[in-house]
Amino acid sequence: MPESENIDRLEMKPVAGPVHGTARPPGSKSITNRALVCAALADGTSVLHGALASDDTAVMVDSLRRLGIEVAEDAAAKTITVRGCGGRIPSHGAELFIGNSGTTIRFLAAACALGHGTFRLDGVPRMRERPIGDLVEALAQCGVKIQALSTGGCPPVVIEAAGLLGGRVTVRGDISSQFLSGLLLAAPCADGPINIHVDGTLVSIPYVQMTLDVMQSFGVAVESQTSGDYRVPAPQSYRSREYHIEPDASAASYFWAVAALTQGSVKVTGLSLGSLQGDVRFCECLAQMGCDVTYMADSITITGRPLHGIDVDMNAISDTVQTLSVVALLADGPTTIRGVGHIRHKETDRIGNLAIELRKLGATVDVLPDGLRIVPGALRGAEIETYDDHRMAMSLALAGLVQEGVVVLNPGCTAKTYPEFFEDLSRLTRTGERGA
Repeated sequence: MPESENIDRLEMKPVAGPVHGTARPPGSKSITNRALVCAALADGTSVLHGALASDDTAVMVDSLRRLGIEVAEDAAAKTITVRGCGGRIPSHGAELFIGNSGTTIRFLAAACALGHGTFRLDGVPRMRERPIGDLVEALAQCGVKIQALSTGGCPPVVIEAAGLLGGRVTVRGDISSQFLSGLLLAAPCADGPINIHVDGTLVSIPYVQMTLDVMQSFGVAVESQTSGDYRVPAPQSYRSREYHIEPDASAASYFWAVAALTQGSVKVTGLSLGSLQGDVRFCECLAQMGCDVTYMADSITITGRPLHGIDVDMNAISDTVQTLSVVALLADGPTTIRGVGHIRHKETDRIGNLAIELRKLGATVDVLPDGLRIVPGALRGAEIETYDDHRMAMSLALAGLVQEGVVVLNPGCTAKTYPEFFEDLSRLTRTGERGA
C-alpha cells in the first residue's frame, strides 16, 4: 500500500479471507499530550517513553517550545525529553498555532493563564468552528483576562495572562471533557486552591479519569468529593519522572474491527482491561455483537463471529463510534448508538457526516438527537469523503477490506494521530503481523 500522506485517494483492496495476526498501535495521543503538559509544568527533566509522533503531538511540542520550555524528541527511540518550568511559563507572550488539535488548544489555553504576558492560540479553519467558550468562561471566573474571538465562543483565543488565581469555578461538561481536563492540568500551579464544579452531564468521563491518573503519576493530588466536584490544592509542584505511554486504544479499535469484519482473530499488544484508556471498552461492544474477547495481562484479542446489531450508549467511548458504525454494516439487524451528541463538535460533525458516508456504502441511517441508527443494506463500493478527519478515514477504510470499490479520499489526514495507519493495516491484513 502506498504512503497515504502522498496521495489524494486510496483504493482499498478486499482481503481473501479471515485476518489472523497481531498489532501494536503507536502511543496514545491522549496520554502523550497530557504527559507533555505535566512534564512541561514539572520541576526537573522528564522522559516520556513510547510517545506518539503525529500532527497533534507535533503542535503540542511546538507550542511548548514557543512557551520557552525545552523539548527534545528522539523519533527512533520514541522518546520525548522535557525540561520542566516548575509551573512558571518562561515566555512573556507567544503566538501558538495548534492546527486542529482539541487537546492542545484546550490544555494550553489553561496553561497559558499561568504565565505573564499576551498569548494567542489559533488553528486551521475548522478549529475556528470548535467551541471553547465554556473553558474561556471558566478561566475568567479564576480572574483570567481571556477572549474567544470567533462567533459562538470559538478560537482564536487571546489571553492577557497575569497568573491563575484560586477560587471556585463552574465549567460545563456536556460539550467536551477537555475543558475540565485543561482546568485540572493547570490548577496545581495556581496561586491558591481551585474548586471546580461541573455543570450538567459530563461527557467522556474516562478521559477525565485519564487526566487525573497522569497528574497523579507526576506527583499531584486532586481531591474529588463527588463525580461533579473537584478540589485541587495549590500551589503544588509536578515532579519530573520517566513515564511510559500505552499504545493508543482508539487506534486499536480499527484492528479489533478487522477481526470482527473478516471473522478472523486479531491480538493487540500493550493494552489490557486495566488500561488508563476507556476506549478498551470498545471490545465490550464487539462482544455484545457476537465476537469473542480474550483479555490478558498485556494484550486483548478479538475473534470474529457472526454479527448482530445492538443498542448501545457510547458516551464514554465516543472516539470509537465511527469504528462500530462500520462493523454495524455487516451485522444482522440494526445498530443504534446513543449518548454521543457531543461528537458533532469534533474534527467534523461525526454524526451528520458519518451518516452521509454510511449511506454511500449501502446502509439506511437515521440521525438521532444524540446518535444514529444504522440499518445494514447490500454493501457497495463508494468514494469516501473524510472531511479532514483522521477517524473518518481510518474507520470507513475498513469497509474496503470486505467490499470492492471503496476509495478513501485524502487518506493523509490520518497523520493527525496515526501517520503509519495504512501501512500498518496493510501489514496486518497481508501478512498477519504488525511489528511492535
